[in-house]
Amino acid sequence: MIRKVSVAPMMDCTDRHERFFLRLISKNTLLYTEMIVDEAISRGDKKKLLSFNINEKPVALQIGGSSPKLLSEATKIGEDFGYDEINLNLGCPSRKVEKNKFGACLMKEPNLVADCLSKMQAVTKLPVTIKTRIGYDNVEDYQNFHEFISILKSTGVKTFIIHARKAMLGKFTPKQNLNIPPLKYDYVYNLKRDFPNEEIIINGGISSPEEVISHLKKVDGVMIGRAAYHTPYLLAEIEKEIFKNKKIPTRQEIIENLIPYIKEELKKGTRLNQIMRHTLGLFHGQSGSSQWKRYLSENMCVRNADIQKIDHIVDKIKYNNVDRIVGQSV
Repeated sequence: MIRKVSVAPMMDCTDRHERFFLRLISKNTLLYTEMIVDEAISRGDKKKLLSFNINEKPVALQIGGSSPKLLSEATKIGEDFGYDEINLNLGCPSRKVEKNKFGACLMKEPNLVADCLSKMQAVTKLPVTIKTRIGYDNVEDYQNFHEFISILKSTGVKTFIIHARKAMLGKFTPKQNLNIPPLKYDYVYNLKRDFPNEEIIINGGISSPEEVISHLKKVDGVMIGRAAYHTPYLLAEIEKEIFKNKKIPTRQEIIENLIPYIKEELKKGTRLNQIMRHTLGLFHGQSGSSQWKRYLSENMCVRNADIQKIDHIVDKIKYNNVDRIVGQSV
């Protein structure tokens, strides 16, 4: 499993359409699902929740929960669906998540988390990993963080993805939790120093190939979040700079390669905006990017239109028309 660069699980962002789109840009980054609750996986519409396009691989399933039984069931189901990794969410700081006893609040209960991880690993041959923060509320000293990771390591987990901020539970919104608590990259660097045989992945505020290269000198991998969503062509730059891939698709080629997928999804009843909303930032930083965003905003949310009309709109977004839409050669 290559975890040198990965795209973070993000609610309302990293759905199957986003992952297919990102895979057209980058062949080597590891992609993650949105967090899916263990109970929903065990008792809900599994096909709707977990199905993905084979071209998305490698792809990891992130699960939220705190019941060893439900988490183990969800892990086995995820393996059966063909995921490449199962990740336990220990970092989400939202009040709703805390109310249901999963996410960052579980940092308060390391022994429960360890029990969950043991049960999850017992039912699968896939790697079970965790994504967590460096602390919570006023508990943010490195020693406490070190002890927390030590307990989880004792279960046999080898990969730790660390968002280098603490979580403020019940005090900040999820958005504020992504910006206000300061980044403490040194905590993650120190963790790799203290656990040299474990795979340590750093996450939080990383937005350029240069930053990725710098972090990789001190840790095993880098996870990128919002920057990968809002400026997705960043992954093409990473393909070139980090993975030394010389076959980098242009923005136009990415859109052209997306068209067959769009048409197939439309036949299944997928709405156009469910796919195209993820492409809004594709031309970020290019002259004319605002025209691209405006064009999509005006055309991708057609409601109650017949398939022929929607198909016509999709055709307009084809490769030969992208230049016209953004107003220049891009």
